[in-house]
Order: sequence, then C-alpha cells, then structure tokens
Amino acid sequence: MNRYPLWKYLTVAVALIIGLLYTLPNFFGESPAVQIAPAKSTVKVDVSMLDQMEGLLRDNGIETTGAFFEQSGPSGTVRVRFASTDVQLQAKDLIERTLNPNTDDPSYTVALNLLSASPTWLTAIGANPMYLGLDLRGGVHFLLQVDMRGALTGRYDTLSNDVRAVLREARVPLAGVERSDLSVLASFASEANRDAAISELRRAMPDMTFTAAGQSAGQFTARGQLSEMAITAVQTNALRQNITTLHNRINELGVAEPVIQQQGADRIIVQLPGVQDVAKAKEILGRTATLEIRMVDDSPTAIAALNAGTVPFGLERFEDTDGRPLLLRRQVILTGENLQDAQPGRDQQTQQPTVNLTLDAKGARIFRDITRDNIGRRMAIVLFEQGRGQVVTAPVIRSEIPGGQVQISGSMSAQEAADVSLLLRAGSLAAPMEIIEERTIGPSLGADNIKMGFDSTLYGFIAIAVFMILYYHLFGIFSTLGLMFNVLLLLAILSMLQATLTLPGIAAIALTLGMAIDANVLINERIREELRAGHSPQQAINLGFERAWGTILDSNLTTLIVGLALLAFGTGPVRGFAVVHCIGILTSMFSSIVGVRAMVNLWYGSRRKLQALSIGQIWKPKD
Repeated sequence: MNRYPLWKYLTVAVALIIGLLYTLPNFFGESPAVQIAPAKSTVKVDVSMLDQMEGLLRDNGIETTGAFFEQSGPSGTVRVRFASTDVQLQAKDLIERTLNPNTDDPSYTVALNLLSASPTWLTAIGANPMYLGLDLRGGVHFLLQVDMRGALTGRYDTLSNDVRAVLREARVPLAGVERSDLSVLASFASEANRDAAISELRRAMPDMTFTAAGQSAGQFTARGQLSEMAITAVQTNALRQNITTLHNRINELGVAEPVIQQQGADRIIVQLPGVQDVAKAKEILGRTATLEIRMVDDSPTAIAALNAGTVPFGLERFEDTDGRPLLLRRQVILTGENLQDAQPGRDQQTQQPTVNLTLDAKGARIFRDITRDNIGRRMAIVLFEQGRGQVVTAPVIRSEIPGGQVQISGSMSAQEAADVSLLLRAGSLAAPMEIIEERTIGPSLGADNIKMGFDSTLYGFIAIAVFMILYYHLFGIFSTLGLMFNVLLLLAILSMLQATLTLPGIAAIALTLGMAIDANVLINERIREELRAGHSPQQAINLGFERAWGTILDSNLTTLIVGLALLAFGTGPVRGFAVVHCIGILTSMFSSIVGVRAMVNLWYGSRRKLQALSIGQIWKPKD
C-alpha cells in the first residue's frame, strides 16, 4: 500500500543528485580572473585564442585554476582564472603586452574580472552558479534617453532625397525640396506640376502622406509626412538597433550578465553588475561608429607607393581584417545613413555565402552610377570606430547594380558573411542617446545585501523547522527534509537556467519556504484526520497523501496563475521575483508530494504490523 516502485525511488534519487551537483557552484565563491575580448568590431576572439593564452601563461610560469571560452554574438571571450589577485595582475600585464603591442591602437580589451571558483569538473558538466544582479554584486546602473526626434529628423533627411529622386525619374519639374521640421516640403512652379507630383509620390512612397500646402512667393508647395505606422516603425527600429549595438559594445567590459532592456517608448535601462569603472562604461556606451564606402586604388602607381611606404595625395592607407594594407580614395561614396539593412544569404547560382545590402533611394542611385563606371575595380566598406577606420570587406564590382539591392560575395564562409552583416547593420547607433540617470552600487553594499538576504532566509527556515519538528515529530523531520530538498531543487534549476539572482529573487525564495511547508501541513493534518476517523496507520498515510493532493494542487495552481501574470506583464525586479516564484511552486509540489512521500514510504512502508505514527498529538473531539 505504501511502497513506491523502484523507478520512483530512482527518480527522487536522481533529482537529489542533480540538485546537489548544480547547487554546489553557488557556494564556492569567486576567483580573480582576466578576460580577453575584442576591442574592435572587426577583431574576433575564437577557441584558438584560448589555446594561445594557456600556452603563453604556461611558458612564463604563471599557473591558472581554469580557462574558458564563451561565444557571445559574432565573436567570443576568453576568461582565465587565477588563485590570487597578485597572479591575476601579473597575467594581465603579460597578456596586454602580447596582444596589444601598440598601446595607442589596442585590438583586444584585457580586463580584470571575477569568475566562479567552482572546480573544473563541475564546470565541465555545465554546473555554473547563478549570476548576481546589480543589487547583490554592485556595479553601475544607467538610464538612457533615446532621441526619437533625432531619429525621425535623420529619416526625413533621407526622405527628402528620395522625393527628389522619384520626381526626377518621373520627369516632374521641381523647384526645390527641403526638410522643414518633421516634414518634407517640395516646391513647384505650377499647380499642375504640384498635383502631378503628389500623385506620383503617393504611388512611389506609400509610407508617407502628401498634401497640398498652399502657395507662397509664386510657388506651389506640397507637404509630405510619415504615417503614424511608419513613425512607429522608425522609432521601434531605432530603439532595437541601439539595444543591439549596446549589447555588442558591453561585451568588451567583461560583464557576466548585463541587463539591457527597453523602458517605455524611448528609454533603455543598462545595468552592469561588477563594473566599478564608471568612466570606462560611459566611454564604451557613448562610442560612435560610422560606415563609409570608398573606392580602392589598385593602380600600379598606387601599389608601388604602398610598397615604398608612401601614400600619394588624395589617398588614405587602411588595413583589412587580415592586416593587409590598402589605399583608398578620400572621396566618400556612401555612408551608413544610406544603408537600410544587411543580411547574410547565398548566391542563387554558386551557393556561395553572400552579404545582401539594401540601400535607400539616394544610395541606390549613387551606387548604380558608381558600379556602372567602375566595373572590374574594387570597392571598400570601411568601419570607423574611435576615429580609426578598418576595411570590413573590399569586393570587386562585377556589373552595374541598380535598384539598391547589393550582393557582396567572395571567399567568405557563412559565419563570416553573418559577422559582416552584423557589423554593417549594427555598427552605429540609429539615434543619439544621453544618460539621464546614473547610479553606482559598491561591492560592499552588495555583499551586505547578500548576507542579509541569506540570513533572513536561513532564520526563516530554522523557525519553520523547529515548529514542524515540535508539532509533528518524525513527520516534521520528513517535512523539514522535504523543504531542504525543495530549496536544493530550486537553486539547481535557477543555476541550470543561468538566472540572475536579485534581492526580489531572494524574497521569492523565502516566500517559497512558507508556501512549500503549507503543503506538508495539509498532508500531516489530513493523516491526523484519517487516524481520528479510525483508519489504520498505513491506511491513514495512503489516504492522507491522496486526499490532500487535490487541495494542494488547487492552492498552488491559483498562486501559479498570479506568478505567470507577473512574469508576462512585469519588468525588472518584478519579473525576477516572478521567475523564482513560479519555479518554486513547481519544485515545492514535487518535493512535498513525491519527495516526502518517498521518505515516509521508506520508513513506514515495510512495517506490516504498524500500530502508531510519530505525527504529534492527535486531538480527538470530545463526545
């Protein structure tokens, strides 16, 4: 009656082992480490860098306690852990001298960091600690305001050029086009020309609404404005691209789990746990990056000058991603403002990886003329960061390219095509931003928060355990062990999900303790009720667990619904609380129903002539 089949005991045992293994990393603390990340968008860090760093440190007699490679976006990061801060600083100096011989133009960011001190065998099976949020680890909090008006102004500047191009192709006489605040004004010599232009523009530019704007100084004016849907799209795209760009830049800071999320319609929250250098964080967040397209000079005269180490007048020297020098003309053909999108793809005929660019109307017209006049020559796409430019790719122009749909192909892999697309698409901010709020939380305050949160949870657990043992005796011990099992599973799942633990998360863990013990109270009281009704101890155990299950399910299900609502509609701390809360409900149901039942069955299930249960005083009503 009260014996589990073997597979159920094995399930509980496996859950216990997994819980122990994946909870352990949270108790080892952190060790000093050095992180290597790209300092330029065109530089990559891959697995080979890990082997190179291990060999470098080994050759110089510097011992490590672990080295790891993590893929983050198109590039990756290498983290090396050490036993003390003295060794950490020694290793940082060595790595810095090796990777960045030119300190004025560093290719890599070598940053001091903290990593989990978990043994390598735990890390090998994917057992890593939870990340600590800003309030527990300390760090920097920024609230950035995105200039949506600036994004719209830039869009209208582009649209004014598009209007001019559309009317030129339609052969409609035009007196002039200019951007006026958030609109485009086109002037015409006659009313007939204006009406014809409005009709043509409405057909060619469906995202805009064009209306007659009256007559002034003998000229007839048409006003064009973006539709509400188009304005929303511009603002949404600007916000999304800014968030993507911020993600790419923050990788350089060595932040384990940054928080970058939208707040409202035009604000971005950036939280960088563990970062105390506010000046460095500001520099990276505010860094500008621009794209330019120029022609490559491969003439014999230019090549001879390049080999001689000189740069002829009208040319500039750049390097590509492999470090090969190129001479580019100073004239800028197109900039990143003319690039609307960049996606990786494949050539329909050769199936080679390609980068597919989409240009605006102005860019398409210029690109068509340039490619028609320069077939067989090379064109370079240059990415400028911090005032320095690097050639991302320099393909050969094979034919005239009309329509603004550009396909770049060559000797590149699919991953390289994806990387180049990302650089071109998110190399710069789509709209200006300014920091409107800044907070710094010191590591000592974070440590105090951890201690207070841990102590409050521990004391709450002890109080519950004392009450349960005094009131329910042996069944109270079972309930307490089930509560420990529940906390173990909860921490293990949060660690497996690599969740970020914050103060609200600790509050949710404490709340889970109270909710989890509630299920055991229902079970124990139900067993007492069955004993009062005259059932045998074995029957009382069986009926107690079975009949309490419905009540436990109903109460936890209603609480889970509220938790899911918080998870779906909450943000920031509320969402962090909801994640721990929902997982805690599921683990508490498993530990109370399955885990505690397994212990009770092991203790009492094999006793055929069981006469009594150690479940405390069973109060019987007086007749």
